[in-house]
Amino acid sequence: MIHNYLKIAWRNLLKNKTHSFINITGLSVGMAVALLIGLWIWDEFSFDKNFEHYDRIARVMQHQTMNGDVGTQTNMPIPLGYKLREDYKGDFKYVVLSRTEGHIISVGDKKLGTQGNFMQPEAPYLFTFDMLKGARSGLTDPSSIMLSAKLAKSLFNDADPVNQLIKIDNKYVVKVTGVYKDFPSGSTLKDIEFVSAWDLYMTTSPFLKQFALHEWGNNSWDIYAELQPGASVEQLSAKIRDLKLNNLKLQGDKLGISFKPVLFLQPMSRWHLYSEYKNGVNTGGEIEFVWLFGIIGVFVLLLACINFMNLSTARSEKRAKEVGIRKTVGSLRSQLIGQFFSESIMLALVAFAISILLVQLTLPWFNGVAGKQVQVPWSSPVFWLAGLLFSLITGVIAGSYPAFYLSSFQPVKVLKGTFKAGRFASLPRRVLVVLQFTVSVTLIIGTIMVFKQVQYTKNRPVGYDRTGMVQIHMRTPEIHTKFSAFRQDLLRTGAVAEVAESGGPITSVWNDNSDISWPGKPPGLQCDFSVISISPEYGNTVDWKLVAGRNFSKGELSDSSAIIVNEAAVKFMDLKNPLGETIKWYKNFRIVGVVKDMVMESPYEPVGPAIFYMTSYMGNYIDIRLNPKMSDHQALGLIAPIFNQYDPEEPFDYQFTDKEYAAKFADEERIGKLAGFFTLLAIFISCMGLFGMASFMAEQRTKEIGVRKVLGASVLNLWQLLSKDFVALVVISLVLATPVATYIMNKWLLNYKYHTELSWWIIAATAAGAILITLLTVSYQGIKAAMANPVNSLKSE
Repeated sequence: MIHNYLKIAWRNLLKNKTHSFINITGLSVGMAVALLIGLWIWDEFSFDKNFEHYDRIARVMQHQTMNGDVGTQTNMPIPLGYKLREDYKGDFKYVVLSRTEGHIISVGDKKLGTQGNFMQPEAPYLFTFDMLKGARSGLTDPSSIMLSAKLAKSLFNDADPVNQLIKIDNKYVVKVTGVYKDFPSGSTLKDIEFVSAWDLYMTTSPFLKQFALHEWGNNSWDIYAELQPGASVEQLSAKIRDLKLNNLKLQGDKLGISFKPVLFLQPMSRWHLYSEYKNGVNTGGEIEFVWLFGIIGVFVLLLACINFMNLSTARSEKRAKEVGIRKTVGSLRSQLIGQFFSESIMLALVAFAISILLVQLTLPWFNGVAGKQVQVPWSSPVFWLAGLLFSLITGVIAGSYPAFYLSSFQPVKVLKGTFKAGRFASLPRRVLVVLQFTVSVTLIIGTIMVFKQVQYTKNRPVGYDRTGMVQIHMRTPEIHTKFSAFRQDLLRTGAVAEVAESGGPITSVWNDNSDISWPGKPPGLQCDFSVISISPEYGNTVDWKLVAGRNFSKGELSDSSAIIVNEAAVKFMDLKNPLGETIKWYKNFRIVGVVKDMVMESPYEPVGPAIFYMTSYMGNYIDIRLNPKMSDHQALGLIAPIFNQYDPEEPFDYQFTDKEYAAKFADEERIGKLAGFFTLLAIFISCMGLFGMASFMAEQRTKEIGVRKVLGASVLNLWQLLSKDFVALVVISLVLATPVATYIMNKWLLNYKYHTELSWWIIAATAAGAILITLLTVSYQGIKAAMANPVNSLKSE
């Protein structure tokens, strides 16, 4: 019986080539989209599962309250880590303090800028390093370092790196004690290229042992932990909840106490997908994108299934006699349903095979846009079983309505020739077409809004000039100690317009402080100021916009106690005449200037209060304004030899500020590109269905068109006749999709404090585009039918 079903299904597939082509193409594209999104979702849910004790690893986090708003952070004080290690051994198997930083790793003449961690000795056990050389015990020596396979290859080629000596930042000589396999791209530690001993890190600055080791209010480090078997994250979170607050009380740290810190553990399973907190509540994170694209994948596949349903039921009259004869000779309705399901499942299997090829072809582009390394798991039996199940489910969904509808025909009416589909027979098909275009229009509006939001934020005034700005991250003090001479030599080349030092990058804030007072500060008001150390040349280098006062000057000895604030700080402190006001920090400072707000962090958020001050400490960054009259390539060629002359141990690694700023939009642009891609495919599938429906309707109304043409109807009249029904359906879709898209996008925009609005022209442009696409799709069949010779359709009458 099954063999017979398949044979007839194959014959029908070959007999109706246009119908089969449209169905297979639509299903193939829909299934390819679903597969791509499915592979991406699987990769997202597999994040960090490379760690052996994934289900027992957690990181310590804290909620802190400021002026009634609760903020959440991963940064912790050093003494908390030691306290957990010493007093909670029965609850934690391992507790590890960690500091992630960029460093220069050098051996011989090779110098590489890398990202690394200083961690306590248990880190390789906690994160189950896959050791290629050496053992996991390699961090017990304070002068030890473990390298990733990639970094070891870059430094030593094929030589054995174990026991070799290398330098960190040209200051610390360490011995390689092991090489571990690179962490996969779906791992929190994917960018970590080396791990060195925590005890070495504690010797890198007197501040660490003298102050940070004992200060419970200094939050700059990460704490990871592995729970003992059987321990509960919730119970341990409750147990350590007030640990920091109690120790702040013992220290008498009134400022720290005022933030009411609450500690808790976040399990590794939630690090990647559930990283966002608002007002102390976990509101999601990447999981929102998983849901978004999962829903898109389901709807795109549904569009392809709707095509199959519509085209199959539209051809009902052509298959009515087949159903009548089968029932007459004894076929049960269940057997007919099985026959129709076999056809849809066969189509789905053929479409699945084609969709696999489409996925393989598009994966390089998809991975580039999504920032992934997803691959088709060709050798996985689970994948093929899931693919088979996926095809069966798709075939059943696509064939369900046609199977039950076609098998319900009465053989007496069919064989007597009195069977007619009825005036309401096309209603379900019309509803499905409306559903198709409602989904497509919603996707179109959503995609346009994503790009509009990105562009709106890109056009936001940033308070300085990004063009021609270059930043160099400094790890060694050589240039700082000779900065004046270095600057003069660069200016003499004509390649630069100005040079400055700063404590952090222009596109990020590395330090903040809450212990700041000013005249008229309300009692109990908490504050969080960004504090940026700069050299006097900084303002002219970044070309910030001075609102009042002046820039710093080397000639002014008093500028060592001067500060420049941004407009957000003036507003927050409610200063009517800020110039000359005294601000108390670790000493008294005087405001000498006010600048427009510089967007240094998220471009989607309001700029917070900031203080710029001068310091004699080494600047972490050198900021260079290139000469606009010289090409970047030529200017950098002149800068490099001078940089290498002053600091031969550090590589000339630079970043363009505009590119660093552009990277802040990467997530939203990625969403826009992927959504745009899937939207185009959804529109393509919908148009394929429209084309098939238009073809069938033109064929069904051939005689009517012939009669109308004989009676004097023009081609335009006939084109309008065949097109108006489809246009009406699309208009209904627009009416339904507009409020849905408006609600969804307005809710999405609320995630950004600095956001655009849904404009009327987006709705109008989408409506015009949808109607135009519909007319173009159905016009070919409409005009073809209208221009046909009526003699051919009426000669048999």
